[in-house]
Order: sequence, then structure tokens, then C-alpha cells
Amino acid sequence: MRHNFGAGPCILPQEVFKQASAAVLDFKDGLSILEISHRSPEFDGVVEETVKLVKELLNVPSGYSVLLLQGGASLQFSMVPMNLLPQDGTAAYLDTGVWATKALKEVKFFGKANVVASSKDSNYTFIPKDYVIPEDSAYFHYTSNNTIYGTELFELPVTKVPVVCDMSSDIMSREIDVTKYDLIYAGAQKNIGPAGLTLVIVKDEILGKTGRAIPSMLDYKSHVDAGSMYNTPPVFSIYTAMLNLRWLKSKGGVAEMEKENIAKANALYKEIDRNTLFKGTCAVEDRSRMNICFVMEDPELEKPFAKYADENGFEGLKGHRSVGGFRASMYNALPITSVHALIDLMQSFEEKHKK
Repeated sequence: MRHNFGAGPCILPQEVFKQASAAVLDFKDGLSILEISHRSPEFDGVVEETVKLVKELLNVPSGYSVLLLQGGASLQFSMVPMNLLPQDGTAAYLDTGVWATKALKEVKFFGKANVVASSKDSNYTFIPKDYVIPEDSAYFHYTSNNTIYGTELFELPVTKVPVVCDMSSDIMSREIDVTKYDLIYAGAQKNIGPAGLTLVIVKDEILGKTGRAIPSMLDYKSHVDAGSMYNTPPVFSIYTAMLNLRWLKSKGGVAEMEKENIAKANALYKEIDRNTLFKGTCAVEDRSRMNICFVMEDPELEKPFAKYADENGFEGLKGHRSVGGFRASMYNALPITSVHALIDLMQSFEEKHKK
């Protein structure tokens, strides 16, 4: 058995893999899910159930649309300002890492961006606090979890400005109050399903107010009006996401998953802080539950530990080059047994290298 701590695409439950693979061979009357018409009643049912599950699991209120799109979060970096930022307007952005920086880059094609705070000078090792969001901002944008640097923002700042959040790597991992957001977007490949699907939850009343002509495929209203079927959707990704959301519901929903994620993160951080060979990389109060970054006290031991981990069945622990060291990504489907196995590995490595 290999323990998958990879940062993405995500680990999925074994039962979801089995159900999805069965549908590849026979989804309906001998037809594969890969060849079924996206206009068929059967696939209509898949889309309807997927949207229903998203609304149920996140308690999405009326007045919001759930969209199943493509292009990943990276396309949303452009679609958000294209749909929400007036041509003479300014949007407020919180800079907490690589993905926030990439989102900022795209805003400049459509208007102005005001960086209200940044932790770049400290290599994004913390989430900025006590910043001011100008009340005349078209919207405030932030990234809730930073996969590369291992930080996570748990409390939304109080503001009267419309709030947009990139939740790609922690959506469905903890409870949120959707009413505090005007638009949420997330690449599916962390906690929702396989790569190829992008989830958008948008407050209907904020659309159509920029005065800008928007190409149909990039206009949220096109997708709202067409029920996410404006063009051929990512059929297999949506189907597999539906299976995964069913699994999440059967586990007790987001509230129960949050308890498990807290337990997993607490256990590993406790070992990182205790173990004489390892140390964390970011501010304790901003530590992510999804992506736990750590390095060796002695950099010379990094390659031996990486080799030791690989030999013992651990996948995806190498840290991003911006941080170095190691990164344990612990999305919803990662069992706590894998976390305990990693802790045991770290302890046995410590025993072998005690001075």
C-alpha cells in the first residue's frame, strides 16, 4: 500500500474509484460514461444531483447559482474581474502566495487591483492581519488555503465589500457560511473530484453590472441560464465528483469531515513540533490543515528522509521548490491511518539519526 500525500490531483476514496471505473465500462445499457450524450436524461440527472449535493453539503441559500465549469481556477482569475470589475473600477486583493499572485496578474487586463496586504517579503509564511479593505472596492479577493506555503485563512475579515474567494484546496474540508461570500470558485482536483471540473458558486444579483461586453463562454450568466450546459461539460469529471460528494454525505457531511481534518492536522503538527529532526515553515496560527509544510533541522538529512519515505510506500511528500523540504497534503479522502503511518515513519527516522 502507498500512502498518497500528493498536493493534487487529489486522493479519492477507493469506493469512488471502483464506481467510476465500473461506469467507464457500463453506465447505462452498455454505454460508457465516456460516450454517453451530455444531453441525455441520464446525464441530466447526474448534473442535477451534483448541484443538489453541493447545495446541501455547503448549505447554499437561494439566490445563488452553482456552476460546473472548466478551465480550472486559473481561468477564474480572468473570469472574476471580467464579470465583476467595472472598467473604471478597482478590486482589492490579499496576496498570500503563488495563486493569489497569479490572480492579481489577470486583473490588470480589466481594471485596477489594490493589494491591501502581502506576506511576500516573508516568503508567504503567514497570513497578513489588520489590513483595511477600501469600501469603494468592486470586490475583495483572497485565497483561503495556500497549497505551496502551507497557510490557511480561517476567519473572513469583516467588510461591506462583495467577497470573492478561491477555495480550490480547502472547499468541502470545513464548514463555511456561503452567505458571507458573493462568489466562490474552486478547481475540483483537491476535495471535490478529478481534474477537469471547476466549481463556481455565485450570487445571482452581482452579475451583469460591469457595463462590459463579455464573450459568451466567459460570461457567468451564459452558464447560469444554460444550467452549466452552455457547451459540452466535462462529463466524466462531473460524474466522479457526484460519486465523491455522495461519499462525503455518507461520512456525515462537511461538519464531520472538518472534525477528521482537524484530528489529522493536529496529530502531524504535534509530531513536527516534538521531533528533533523536523520543524514547521509557517506561523503556527496560520497553519493549513490541508497542506502541511515542514523541513529538516539539518538539510543534509532531506534526501535520506525522502528516500526512506519512498522505500516505505509514501507518495508526494516532496515540498514545492519555493519552500523546499516536505509537504504532506491531507485532503478529505486521506485516511487518518496514513497520517499515523507518516508519524511512525518520522519517529523511526529520528531513532536512526539520533546524535
